[in-house]
Amino acid sequence: MPETFFITTAIDYTNGAPHIGHAYEKVLADVLARYHRLKGDDVFFLTGVDQHGQKVQQSAEKQGIPPQQFVDGVTEKFVALWKKLGVEYDGWAATTDAKHKDCVRAILQRLWDDKGDDGQSKWIYKKSEGGYYSVRQEQFLTDKERGADGEFGPEWQPVEFREEENFYFRLLPHKQWLLDLIDARSTAGKPLVVPDFRVAELRNAVEKLEGDLCISRPAARLQWGIPFPESFGAGFVTYVWFDALVNYISFAQDYDPKSTRPPEAFLRWWRSIVHVIGKDILIPAHGVYWPIMLKSLGFADDEIPTLLVHGWWNISGAKMSKSLGNVVDPDVLVDIGRATVEKELIKQKAKNLEKGKPVLSDHEISSVSTRCGAESVRYYLVGDISTGKDADFNEERLVQRYNTDLANSIGNLLNRSVSMAASYRAGKVHRVSHAGSVAEGLSAKSGPVVEAYRASMTAFQVAGALNEISDFSMSANVAIETAAPWKLAKAEKDGDAEAGKGVDATLYALAESLRIIAILLSPVVPKAAHGIFDQLNWKMDLSGQDKRFRLADAVWGGLPDGHQLGQPTPLFPRIEVPSSQSE
Repeated sequence: MPETFFITTAIDYTNGAPHIGHAYEKVLADVLARYHRLKGDDVFFLTGVDQHGQKVQQSAEKQGIPPQQFVDGVTEKFVALWKKLGVEYDGWAATTDAKHKDCVRAILQRLWDDKGDDGQSKWIYKKSEGGYYSVRQEQFLTDKERGADGEFGPEWQPVEFREEENFYFRLLPHKQWLLDLIDARSTAGKPLVVPDFRVAELRNAVEKLEGDLCISRPAARLQWGIPFPESFGAGFVTYVWFDALVNYISFAQDYDPKSTRPPEAFLRWWRSIVHVIGKDILIPAHGVYWPIMLKSLGFADDEIPTLLVHGWWNISGAKMSKSLGNVVDPDVLVDIGRATVEKELIKQKAKNLEKGKPVLSDHEISSVSTRCGAESVRYYLVGDISTGKDADFNEERLVQRYNTDLANSIGNLLNRSVSMAASYRAGKVHRVSHAGSVAEGLSAKSGPVVEAYRASMTAFQVAGALNEISDFSMSANVAIETAAPWKLAKAEKDGDAEAGKGVDATLYALAESLRIIAILLSPVVPKAAHGIFDQLNWKMDLSGQDKRFRLADAVWGGLPDGHQLGQPTPLFPRIEVPSSQSE
């Protein structure tokens, strides 16, 4: 039976349109999911939207429409963007879904019914509290949230004083348990948080834990949420985080909220889970609330999930913010990339028509440019940031990475290799031994490259994996210049049989390098990887299936002797930047 891999992302709050940070997280998770499918694992990739909460209700009221209509409109924007970016998830979590509502209510009821020796719930209690409340963060504040000037900072505003009766979930009795769990996981080399420099940050936050979690809101001021079970009394809805966090199990396969222990069919997936979240929601939601919630639901210590915490895309070192006007719209970015590549292809078509060379049809131009627009964004987002750290978004850098890694290196390698095979061998490649050739060098390098790629992907460092591919592609391009097949082909015509062997060895090595590159690239730029295989005329009967790519096939020698390659087609046309932008 294959291994399982269950990966989730944070569900996006439907209070506004998606930005580049949302896109990065979903593309990162999609790449990791695709990598595990490449390995042959059974994969379940869950993402979605968080549709409840006070801010959503207020935004809907401002527009004069029902909250459900408001969140449906925002949700459509997220769904459309994920389709455009090629994010292929297996499960979609929408917190207004009846399945999710039933699960949240069943969990609340089960925790309420779990009584201690005193006849009271071991997990939930009711009390009245007065204090300062952050409307933005939807939580009561304590003095530790005040700044040095005694005021609550802008991250909490607006803040107002409230006094109300609510239900609370017990956190404090489990503080030491969580500290011990953090330490035990770190000692075992399986930290609760990845990258591990976040562990100390989480531990410090748990050390400072002072109170329990308010998990209800009075319906008198918030109607847009999941109502508490009737057994709690009328007039309460569920706090948005206690609702949202449950998505990881409510939309998972085979979870039963009424069972005191998660079913084994569910645990088969759950034991391999990785939660991909941003650093801003590690504390307290995912790092404090969620583990204790899982403990209350009967999850064992070794079933508390790993948190893969990524950094932010900033602009000139500053966090993207609507108020600062520096939010990057990934939807627009993809469209700009598509339009730019389309323009270059149209220019290229005009030149080829003048020279009588083959040209792409309008449909082919549209297809290539659409793919390049989306996949250049995917490549940049996971390739220009070290997972877990922050990075500065730069549109010029996006174009630079596209041109350097994709157009000049991989695209150029493919075009030259297939074209030379067509010119010198009618498109066929032949396996021949040629001692001391560049072919032997590429063959020897391929194994270590694949192993280093595996290690980087296992460590969630996609940028490191892409660097391995880039280095291998560069080596293959250098091999072309070193071997100079055009010179060997001329010498062969002059009767040098050994030179003919050099042509065959070089062309085969280039095609085989490209076959391996396509496999390794497929999680990040899947359509381009299919494009490489198409031009290699390889596994054409599986062109529409994930089975076309298998990591196990990334070993040297896969192409048979005499294999017929396809026709060269622009894979990544170079983007020419106007001089005014490049200076």
